[in-house]
Amino acid sequence: MFTPSRHLHPSPTRPPSRRALLRGAAGLGATAALTACGQGATTPRTSGDVTLALWTHDQNYEDFFTRSIPAANRLTDFAYHLSTTRAGAPDLVTKLLAQAVAERGVPDMVGFEMSAFPRMLRGDIAERLLRDLGEDVARTPGLKEDLLPARTAPFSKDGKLYGLDSDTPLIVHYYRRDLFEKYGLPAGADTWEEFARIGERAHREHGVALNAVVTGPDVNQVVQSFQMLFNQRGGGLFDKDQRLTLDSHEAVEALEFICRGLRAGFITPVSDYFGGPMQAALKQGKVIGVLMATWFKIYGLMPNVPEQKGRWGMAAPPRFAAGGHATATTGGTGFGVLRGKPNTLAAAEFLRSTYLTHEAQVRRFHDLGYLPTRASVYRDKALLRTTDAYLGGQRPFDVYTALLDDVPRVYVSPDQSILNDVLAGCLLGAYRGDLTPRAAIRKAAADFRDQAGR
Repeated sequence: MFTPSRHLHPSPTRPPSRRALLRGAAGLGATAALTACGQGATTPRTSGDVTLALWTHDQNYEDFFTRSIPAANRLTDFAYHLSTTRAGAPDLVTKLLAQAVAERGVPDMVGFEMSAFPRMLRGDIAERLLRDLGEDVARTPGLKEDLLPARTAPFSKDGKLYGLDSDTPLIVHYYRRDLFEKYGLPAGADTWEEFARIGERAHREHGVALNAVVTGPDVNQVVQSFQMLFNQRGGGLFDKDQRLTLDSHEAVEALEFICRGLRAGFITPVSDYFGGPMQAALKQGKVIGVLMATWFKIYGLMPNVPEQKGRWGMAAPPRFAAGGHATATTGGTGFGVLRGKPNTLAAAEFLRSTYLTHEAQVRRFHDLGYLPTRASVYRDKALLRTTDAYLGGQRPFDVYTALLDDVPRVYVSPDQSILNDVLAGCLLGAYRGDLTPRAAIRKAAADFRDQAGR
């Protein structure tokens, strides 16, 4: 039975129809009117054969879940099959809301890429459409405490967990080990000030950059370049209550550092992290370091410069002398389960058995390269012994475990896209020298409040 959202004010004589509310939600970017997607009473399946409708933006996830079916069959009372739909990450959310309006065709499981998930946080959409996976986590003693808060925070609201993240994408500094040695550059600077001195000398003497920031049309990547440093410095775009917290001295300090790097040449501007110009800079040895998430090796380095296998290394990022964290995170995909469906329980059990067991998290690292989201898995002896051929035989978990205890939480807002639009423009203005870093941050915050109405 549909109950109007508390955020709506229906007529006292006749409340709006369920369909009208749903249409309004989809038409306005899903503003707080969605109901649970089950149509009427449903009888949940508790065992036996079940075909789950899975929506994802990435073939790799489909392959991983397919390979995980035998384990799920072993650990649950179900015998699973998958029916998969793939689409672009933003399109999945749009399609989900549209199908909820139509009251048919919604999936059982869906993967929410980090930049797309904030739309689900508007009003009570997530609460009405998605199962609280915190209840499933609580069924395993100690599991809630073992899950890294840095990876549950982005998919949580009001104490409820709506997505299980696929990764703990720690920020590290990838560097060309061979060229650092050739140019006499020390790897693993302790502070960003030291990194700047090393970088200024490297650019002055050898014409190379030790990092890159995005200055192209993709506003999400423009903000990402800044936000990694901002979060590490101890700041955040939003707090847990979705209030803007951008306007801060931490934001100014992070932006001042990037502007200094661009002026001095030890940070280079690129149109995006994955396209032709970046590939050319990597191939030519002009960019010999990249501050990025751990997944960048798989999606940025290995596809673009496979011939440089063995020449790269990985180090913990330098720290800000004034405070902050050892690292930060960027990106991620959280898988959620639709509530009120016959397959809701089966989907929750499938996700729990393929994503949250120790064995599943180890398997996910080996299959996809994504880091565990449970702290205890980082003590797995086999993972600790793992070596990485692309990184010259380096043991990556030596770096990961040293960072794990100091990873900040990142909170998102349903108005994230508005902030990204205005902030990207202000960041580019600061990079060009049209705005001071302080003026850029203040302008972005003011423009956001004007456009978001808060």
